[in-house]
Amino acid sequence: MIIPFIESIYNHSSLRQNDFDYHKLKDDIQHFSIEPQIYALLNKKACLDDTPAFFVHFLKKGSETAFIQNLFLKSQMEKVLCRFEDQQIETIPLKGVYFSETYFGHLAARSTSDIDLLIRKKDLKKIDNILKLSGFTLESDGPKNHFHCSYIKHLPGSEIPLQVEIHWDILKENTSSFDINTFWESSIPISPNRYIKHLSHQHTFYLMVLHAWRHNLDSLRHFLDILQVTEFLENQLNVADLYSQAKKDGTLKRVQRTLNITKQLFDKCSLTHAYAVNNNYGKWWEYKKIRDRNYRSLKVYLDWVDFVWFGRDQHFHIKKRKASFQ
Repeated sequence: MIIPFIESIYNHSSLRQNDFDYHKLKDDIQHFSIEPQIYALLNKKACLDDTPAFFVHFLKKGSETAFIQNLFLKSQMEKVLCRFEDQQIETIPLKGVYFSETYFGHLAARSTSDIDLLIRKKDLKKIDNILKLSGFTLESDGPKNHFHCSYIKHLPGSEIPLQVEIHWDILKENTSSFDINTFWESSIPISPNRYIKHLSHQHTFYLMVLHAWRHNLDSLRHFLDILQVTEFLENQLNVADLYSQAKKDGTLKRVQRTLNITKQLFDKCSLTHAYAVNNNYGKWWEYKKIRDRNYRSLKVYLDWVDFVWFGRDQHFHIKKRKASFQ
């Protein structure tokens, strides 16, 4: 039910109330916690009045909750970024509230639970000192070959601590030839800052595709992120250039698998036409497995094997497997 509904929004089709069961849509949207995204899309395309009042109320409530949470996270993030700017630490906010504002058009259009920041690895010690002086503690520095660490800060009156994830890369070492410097080279300062920057649009799309791949597209949130950046960029998105860079980076299979699955699921969405590739990557992926966590099938098992064992460019995958047996 939810897939044709989202396709209708992106295809600018009319949403006649009799075309959809809005109670089932509500269940689907609640399952994936995408109330803010759907509300923002309908509002932007002036389609809210085409849906039942109870449905609009449900979406609006979720959007208001996201707004309060995101507003708080934005204020906390800006305090951290101000300290980083003062110490001349280059930083790029990843996903989060900036992504929501830029690509969905509003702070409340996509809920966020933590703060993700990309930094230069050489600045890790400086950042550790700044965050600890600001009341954060190091929660986890991850495995040896990992690419991020987490800091938390307990807040008065809240059972859930504020979390800041510090990234110095976006992929594990020795699983690709990806060079994070390409992201830095095309990044642009966020005025009036000099050291706080944002990714280029092309690299933002690349990031969201790789992020979706890492989670094996386990939520409609990933699909909406990919579709929304595609629509936002219109003719500016160059998928051929993305595939060319991914081939150089050793991430081509991950990128093509992710976009293939997106195209398979949203096959009637005009935005996915640009993703087409001549392979069957992701052919066993099923929507049912993310809508029903208890769903099991042969295809679910085959997809898991395909994702874990064959989901990377082969020479890097073999290299990683050999290293794991040493």
